Amino acid sequence: MNSNFKIEAIENNFNDFFNLSKEELSTKGIFKMIVDEKPGFPCRVTLKDVEIGEEILLLSFNHHNVNSPYKASGPIFIRKNSKKANLKINEIPQMLFERLQSVRVYDKNGMMIDAKILEGREMEREIKKTFNNTLVSYIQVHNANPGCYNCQVNRVL
Repeated sequence: MNSNFKIEAIENNFNDFFNLSKEELSTKGIFKMIVDEKPGFPCRVTLKDVEIGEEILLLSFNHHNVNSPYKASGPIFIRKNSKKANLKINEIPQMLFERLQSVRVYDKNGMMIDAKILEGREMEREIKKTFNNTLVSYIQVHNANPGCYNCQVNRVL
């Protein structure tokens, strides 16, 4: 069984929000912030921790848009003018190594078939082991503390 994988960041469809006032953002449930510590604010577009002093948005994102009971959304950070990370096959971004991760495993119908908590340094081994199961379609990775969505891991055929 091929257990190669590719980690996918989200698209940056958020830059226009940086031009809105605090009041306009507030009506959409979005907050604009300046980063004051690193690590602490991982951008879901670049899959890198944002640098101190950079402007970011905190907003709700529908990260699991499926027709199943596991449909989900949650808070994410986006850095201003970010470009989508294009990782190589089996490449894991540094930000995942630095945090305790929650790994959620789904089948082709968007049903969760497994989940676990692991140290980021265990990520590659766990992804490859998980993809040895032919029922696994994809994996979503969340920070275990506080639990925000990070990225999706797709099997490479």
